[in-house]
Amino acid sequence: MVRLHHAPCIKTGPAPSTNPLQPRASLLLAVCPRGFTFVRMNELQKALTGSSAHTPPSHILEALPEALAHRLVPGAPHTIYQELWHITFWLGVTLDWCHAVPSPYPAHPSIGFPNEEQTATEPWPNLCDRFLQLIGQAAIITHSQTRMEQHVQCPSRPGLPTRTMTVEEQLISLAAHNTYHLGRIVLLRQLLGSWPPPSGGFTW
Repeated sequence: MVRLHHAPCIKTGPAPSTNPLQPRASLLLAVCPRGFTFVRMNELQKALTGSSAHTPPSHILEALPEALAHRLVPGAPHTIYQELWHITFWLGVTLDWCHAVPSPYPAHPSIGFPNEEQTATEPWPNLCDRFLQLIGQAAIITHSQTRMEQHVQCPSRPGLPTRTMTVEEQLISLAAHNTYHLGRIVLLRQLLGSWPPPSGGFTW
């Protein structure tokens, strides 16, 4: 069973007001370690880790047994495990590009999905943890305007020229890609009779 995670706290200014009437919907709901505090989530961070356009990713993955994560639904091209592995693969590549590491674009789409060995060596809970850690790293970047405006080189498909874009543009692309595949995971969970999760989620 996957534990509920939240986006990481940011080391920033003073702690928010303890006034119970203060709106808290836009704050990170996490218990922050000493020296860290809640920060307001911008819209891109919500798209990556919160509930901007859909149920938060941590909820989408919540309480899904490993057996169901590996069960192939008739007619579906991938299992839930494979969908999340694919999201996490591109998360890693995107973070590399955002940190000026020119990781190559996969030569074939199959490279972006796990083979049997990769599936066998990373249990479902470990994959979920890795995804949530990486998506938290991406969300943290959105709080630095300097980083968001930085131009980085992003390799393209074989035979196409390398693209130059800002970190912000790359993270927007990442959020759209994540949403596409997380939506597929939700549909697969619905077809497997494992939706909504305990923390709730849209039922349509």
